[in-house]
Amino acid sequence: MSCTVVVCGFFGDTGKGKVISYLSLKDKITVTARAGVGPNAGHTVVYEGKEYKLRMLPSAFLYNKCRLLIGPGVLVNPEILLNEIQLTKSEDRVGVDGQCAVIEPRHVEADKKGELAKKIKTTGSGSGPCNAERALRTVKLTRDLPELERFLADVPAEVNRAIDEGKDVLIEGTQGTYLSLFHGTYPYCTSKDVTASAACSDVGVGPTKVNDVILVLKAYTTRVGAGPLQGELSWEEAEKRGWAEVATVTGRRRRAAPFNYELAKRAVMLNGATKAAITKIDILFPECKGVKAYEELSQKAKKFIANIEKEIKVPVTLIGTGPGTREIVDRRA
Repeated sequence: MSCTVVVCGFFGDTGKGKVISYLSLKDKITVTARAGVGPNAGHTVVYEGKEYKLRMLPSAFLYNKCRLLIGPGVLVNPEILLNEIQLTKSEDRVGVDGQCAVIEPRHVEADKKGELAKKIKTTGSGSGPCNAERALRTVKLTRDLPELERFLADVPAEVNRAIDEGKDVLIEGTQGTYLSLFHGTYPYCTSKDVTASAACSDVGVGPTKVNDVILVLKAYTTRVGAGPLQGELSWEEAEKRGWAEVATVTGRRRRAAPFNYELAKRAVMLNGATKAAITKIDILFPECKGVKAYEELSQKAKKFIANIEKEIKVPVTLIGTGPGTREIVDRRA
């Protein structure tokens, strides 16, 4: 029984939703708590032929006995949250901390019209303006909204109780290490820290309660919006390689570059990662599509994984071989 934090080692878009949904089903996770900024991050889950795009609820909703929590450090857009609860039919499993700040229409309007949208090319979700207002201590909280009253919960108390009772708990991070306000490519970043330690703070879990930190890395690097991306390819080249993607939240094109070992190594350090997950190996090595056993991966794919392990010095225990939740190689003991 353990508490595991799952975070992205690049700029987001590495497949945390897939990893979380897989772990929830495989390990029958009791509680998953969503950390991160808010609805400016999108997680895509593909299961049994259906695609879910989530911006508020934890990706662990697939396991129908998992309690789905949103920590007090997360910004909540009530409309988006209520829509996702209805979409996933999870009304009886959702808990939202009363200390979550509320994104109002005026925050969204300010985000879309302000300097952030022009210079930083933010998602326009209202997250930046809402976090700014939270820092000023003038923002409205979820405990102030009647429409969310039945979902209110003491998330830190619930999560810590589950850990103390020896149940399996996941903390779901969002965005990516290099979008962190403190550790990212400032000013081209999000409005708060999003590393593993921040994810713990978001849900009210102390560092001594964490057993593992899984760093999710994609087989190539992508980022949305402005900011540096070493080795960036043209959109045409990305299309040739099969790396051309669009963002879950905004639908914008993701800029692409080869796997960045230096960023991956630093992300291990910043997050205290104990394990790594590599997703979309099937895009680099199409012969690996749908493979579920390590022995069935091609030699080139195995060499690629071994090289990553050598560089980052933590084991790669999960390898994504397709978009489906169960299309994964699980090398955990």
